[in-house]
Amino acid sequence: MRTFAIAASIAALALGLAGPASAQSPIIIKFSHVVATDTPKGKGAEKFKELAEKYTAGKVKVEVYPNSTLYKDKEELEALQLGSVQMLAPSNSKFGPLGIREFEVFDLPYILPDIKTLRKVTEGPLGTRLLKLLDAKGITGLAYWDNGFKQMSANKKLITPADYQGVKFRIQSSRVIQAQFKALGSLPQVMAFSEVYQALQTGVVDGQENTWSNIYTQKMHEVQKYFTETNHGYIGYVVIVNKKFWDDLPADIRDQLTKAMKEATEFGNTQSQKENDDALAEIKKSGKSEIIKLTAEQNEAMRKAMEPVYKDAASRIGQPLIDEFLKEAKSATN
Repeated sequence: MRTFAIAASIAALALGLAGPASAQSPIIIKFSHVVATDTPKGKGAEKFKELAEKYTAGKVKVEVYPNSTLYKDKEELEALQLGSVQMLAPSNSKFGPLGIREFEVFDLPYILPDIKTLRKVTEGPLGTRLLKLLDAKGITGLAYWDNGFKQMSANKKLITPADYQGVKFRIQSSRVIQAQFKALGSLPQVMAFSEVYQALQTGVVDGQENTWSNIYTQKMHEVQKYFTETNHGYIGYVVIVNKKFWDDLPADIRDQLTKAMKEATEFGNTQSQKENDDALAEIKKSGKSEIIKLTAEQNEAMRKAMEPVYKDAASRIGQPLIDEFLKEAKSATN
């Protein structure tokens, strides 16, 4: 009996000692993404980590996993829904395969002419409404992060729509982007971002579309002879978190993380244009590829060649949403 009492006392003491230590264990947020640390998204993630840990006084620890070190393109959304990772920043294109096709409106060629128009959409009621669509998939949308506008590349000069005939292009998973390249007579191939460099190097694909910062940090300019400055499309990300994880956080912690995300978003979006400008300068300095600027007439020819994409997209994402985007673009430029 005495032995049992001693054992019980030791157990109670052990529990008493373990309790406070356990209570002080930080909440872990695994933030996975597929690009390099020195890109707009990569820097935004690092800034969020810094601010989240600062504002929560260490109650939250953010582990950032860049360059597909934790999950690749095709795996990350499922991992988030299962709770294997808490936070991601996938491109808008990734939500189509998940069943939320409305985000594919961001992929339409030339629909977002500049950053001013983009901000009007993402920071207004339309952007908020799109984020709410994620709730049904067990996801909470927190913010829109910029990367920038896309350029074309290949090992042949791409100047007129006819130049795209038969060119094998790597694309991310998006029916809109697939339709865009088919309208040009190209052969689109869906491929994970982490596999693009090798695919270009070995000739599995002939070309790709991306922002200058992604092109430079992934060294694509080393395996592509020509880049055409088209600014035809936009790459942006939606920072998302597992909904159950987010809802279960203590309210004060969630408030501090929301504050950290807001500031990280402002930081990252301010950095994005600079990152792209700096990357373009470095690509030019390397002398490894030629950069082609289109004339106004050549740009207009590209726009006309891609017009059929809008009709194709309307059946998937809805004409009213496309019209709303176009209306916002028009009012932003007035």
